[in-house]
Amino acid sequence: MSSVPSAIELRDIVKRFPGVVANNGVNLTVRPATIHAIVGENGAGKSTLMKTLYGAHRPDEGTIEVDGVEQHFRSPRDAIAVGIGMVFQHFMLADNLTVWENVVLGQEPGSSLRLNRNEARRRLSELSARYGLHVDPDAVIGDLGVGSRQRVEILKVLYRGARIIILDEPTAVLVPQEVEELFASLRELVASGSTVIFISHKLDEVLSVADAITVIRQGKTVAEVHDPSTVTARQLAELMVGSELPKPTTGASTVRDEKALVVANLTLRDGTRAILDDVCLEARRGEIVGIAGVEGNGQTELLECILGVQAATSGRIELGGLDMSGVGTRVRREQGLGYIPEDRHHDGLMLSAPLWENAALGHQTQTPAAKGAWIDRVGLRRHTDKIVHDFDVRTPGVDVAAYALSGGNQQKLIVGREMTAAPKVLIAAHPTRGIDVGAQAAVWESLRVARAEGLGVLLVSADLDELIGLSDRLLVILRGRIVATLDPQTITPAELGSYMTGAHAGVAA
Repeated sequence: MSSVPSAIELRDIVKRFPGVVANNGVNLTVRPATIHAIVGENGAGKSTLMKTLYGAHRPDEGTIEVDGVEQHFRSPRDAIAVGIGMVFQHFMLADNLTVWENVVLGQEPGSSLRLNRNEARRRLSELSARYGLHVDPDAVIGDLGVGSRQRVEILKVLYRGARIIILDEPTAVLVPQEVEELFASLRELVASGSTVIFISHKLDEVLSVADAITVIRQGKTVAEVHDPSTVTARQLAELMVGSELPKPTTGASTVRDEKALVVANLTLRDGTRAILDDVCLEARRGEIVGIAGVEGNGQTELLECILGVQAATSGRIELGGLDMSGVGTRVRREQGLGYIPEDRHHDGLMLSAPLWENAALGHQTQTPAAKGAWIDRVGLRRHTDKIVHDFDVRTPGVDVAAYALSGGNQQKLIVGREMTAAPKVLIAAHPTRGIDVGAQAAVWESLRVARAEGLGVLLVSADLDELIGLSDRLLVILRGRIVATLDPQTITPAELGSYMTGAHAGVAA
């Protein structure tokens, strides 16, 4: 047996919150200089466990050892002091600052009166080169794509001396090429002696990069896989949720002749720069149209223009045959435009409000949320009970605050809210981002059922298997233009990725 201590040893960790035991005797052993994956359903206790390791929570019971030494963290500062860093799923970067300014923020070299910019840039360049995390130190964060932003987050923890790096859903918003770049950097980190722990729902990726896997279910460790080559994604899914790994599929075509959504010659300019350039698309009733593109190529602005959040410079938007170009978001929603937002916390929920209030968002002027000019609390509570039941939102009741739900249950509440409003068109932006395979299956089934009933769907997703599996047609957006229309029946994720990056011969420069 090796005399080298484990990088991390968690024994019998218990963490309780009011009304729930998030971790109930979890054990975790992570060998040094390895990539260790933690998988499990939303609400299984993964993030709680990692926040405990990072010092954001104190365990109620159990012990934490780092490099063989027992630790009692009172805050993340204590964890950072012994070499632990954490990159959260929702990035914590200041968009108006440059890369190097974000990296050194709070750890500025130099005296208390003067920042040594040259030293900061030198250290950042050294870290970038050593680990293959290449990014322009003078680029403004707001101008970077999601893959570059993630590299900046990793550089931040490395700059602070982290030897053990925790990554929460690191590939949730990356295209395949960016995933490969990230994994190459992680392997460089491990080769240099660092240890990586990452939480993921993408089991194929876990199997491709992890040296070991821990499976957590209902707050307990249920399996430890020391050799990932001995298990399949399906077996891991069964360990996680007790069922087979679901696949995004739609079945036979349900596309009808009637156009649900028409976008004609849509252009959006920022000064002389075209963010959207003469975009034309349509979605028919019973059709799911997938929009594929590397983040930052105009898909967010496209959805915002359709919603009425941004005013297009020119072009026309029709919903069910009615011209919506000059009307606001509320009218578009009342005319049957549903919306599953990309960021459920920022755009989809009031986290401190109860579920029944959240069930009214975007539909507060319509029945059952409204009775005349007033909110119908009784009707809304009854309606929320139905959403909870029909969409399997796991909650003690409708008075629970939204922040108390797991990510998957928050997403099912949003999907239920939009589907029960009987929309004509649904805009679904990354509808399964950061949720487990069980919640994924529930969202996919909701889309399948609504599609069969005649709903037109515009689907944006960074999960290429999801896009290909659910879409009836695929459109590729690049630099604000629709550059390709593809058949999901024949395209592969790798080919789709090449279209998205402009590398495919069929995409105009």
